[in-house]
Formats: sequence, structure tokens, C-alpha cells
Amino acid sequence: MSIRCAELFSGAGLMGGGFKSAGFRNIFAAELDTRAVATYNQNIESVAEEWDVTKVKKGLEYEVLVAGPPCQGFSTLGRRDPKDVRNSLSLSVFKWAKQHNPKVVLIENVPQFLDSDYYIKLRKKFSAIGYESVSWVLNSEDYGVPQKRLRSFTIFSTIGLPEKPKPTNKRMTVRDAFKGLSKKVNGKNFHISPKPTNLALSRMELIPPLGDKRDIMKTAPELCPPSWIKMGNQAVDVWGRMSWDKPANTLRCSFQSPSKGRYLHPYENRVISLREGARIQGIPDSWGFCGDRTSIARQIGNGVPVPLAKAVASSIMKLFKM
Repeated sequence: MSIRCAELFSGAGLMGGGFKSAGFRNIFAAELDTRAVATYNQNIESVAEEWDVTKVKKGLEYEVLVAGPPCQGFSTLGRRDPKDVRNSLSLSVFKWAKQHNPKVVLIENVPQFLDSDYYIKLRKKFSAIGYESVSWVLNSEDYGVPQKRLRSFTIFSTIGLPEKPKPTNKRMTVRDAFKGLSKKVNGKNFHISPKPTNLALSRMELIPPLGDKRDIMKTAPELCPPSWIKMGNQAVDVWGRMSWDKPANTLRCSFQSPSKGRYLHPYENRVISLREGARIQGIPDSWGFCGDRTSIARQIGNGVPVPLAKAVASSIMKLFKM
């Protein structure tokens, strides 16, 4: 049985890839980023459109609606501003559901979304039209992803509620993720990273395994900007090396900048490559990407790891087999 799936805020297709792997048929995806749309169409199905989700597309028929509305207004990594205009986009999901009547609706976001007024409003709205709901907070490292990444998943359903996905037995590490890739970036299949400046290279050379900016501050304070000295031991992950034998920290869209997090290779003097970042997100090597390096990094970092998406999708698929 072919279960049709439509997506809102689809990004480059990481969630869509998980649903496709679980057996769903992707029939439509809405996304504003033209380059992410092109990446989606290249790797998933040629059904993504540059589309404003505040406008409900007419004529669609599908069983499952999947949405990952912007999380910046809810995330602790941002200002967590309740007045952030992007927060209200989550309410657009209800408009699509009310018009198209899918059997299941999935909303993915940061865990803090579950504490928001928008979450409460959505639960009330969906309940009023006959949907029951359940919410989970899942860590991607429990589902075969070499990365620690907490996400919330809220399922609204008219056909029963799915069971929470069971964690896998094996924990993947950065070493597992990078297996088979050359130590040096070679430009093949997006195994590329920016060449560090002389100053950046001088800093990287002073950072030992598992180290970070504090090692530079101790050994060569002259290489440190005044802001580092002023902040002291705050934001210690910046200019940090990934641990070779643990999952990576949460991969953000700016993972090719050492000043944004623990994104230095475990021992090479460079930030991780685009392909290494993709592997940390569980993206298959067969995927290509459209756009410049900054855009591609955003596409990779701005999504649910594919194996985690597949685990959630598989739980939802069981509802249609009961």
C-alpha cells in the first residue's frame, strides 16, 4: 500500500529521505530556499516547490503531513523570543491539515517547542477536529546517528497513536562517520572545507585532541581576540576539536566556521568537510547538493538526521498496517 506524504518546510530533504526510506511516497514538498528545493528534487523525488506555506496548496491528497517549522524562536541557541514572527508559522500546519484532512500530522522542532504557547494552541486546534496526539523528545545518538541532537516530535492522528521508536543497540562515533574518507580534503563528492587563514592555522596547530580555544589562550594569548579574554571560559566549544570516539555535538548550519562550535577535525588542522558534516547527519554518500558551500552547509545542518527521521517514519507507518 502506497502511503502518500506531503511536507512543509522541507529543507533539502533530510526528513523526506527518512520517510522515503520507511516506505512513504513523497508527493509534495514546500520550501522557500531555491537551492534546498533543487537538492530535494535531485535526491528524493522531483516534487519540491518554492512555496510559501502560509498559502495552502489546493488539490493535494495525502495521508501524512510532515512539517519542521523554524525553530530559531524556540531554541536556546537563539534569543528564544516568544514574539519571533517565525514562531507563528507553526500554526500554518493546522491550516493545511484542516483543508486536506490527512490521517496523521507530524510536527518536528526543538524540545523547547513543547513549552510554547504555539504548541498548546496546536493541540487544542487539532483536538477540536478529532485528532489525538502524542509528543516525544528523541536524541539522534540513540538511533544510529553519530551526533547528539535532541528534537521534539508531535504526532496528531485520527487512526491511533504510534509507539515511540526503540533505540538501536550501537552508538555511532565520529570515527565511524568518517570511515573511508581521506584524511585530507580532496574535493571529491563534497569532501571540501575552507582553507584556513594563516592566523586560523596558527591557532589550530596549538589545539590538541579534544582541545578548544582555552588551549590557545594558555599557550599563545597573542593569537586571541580581546573578546576571548573578556569571556574567559564561556563558550568553550568554539575552536574545539571533535572527539574521535564519541558522537559529535549538534551540527549547526555554520559548522564550517571554527568560531561557531566544536567543528574542528579530531586531529587535522581544518574544520570538517561538507561530506563529513553530511555523514554526521546520516546523509548517504549518494546525495549531491545544489548551491555554494555556505548554502550547502546550511542545508546539511538545518534538518533532522536521516536515520532519526526514518525511525519516526517507521513508527508512523505501522499505524497504516494495523
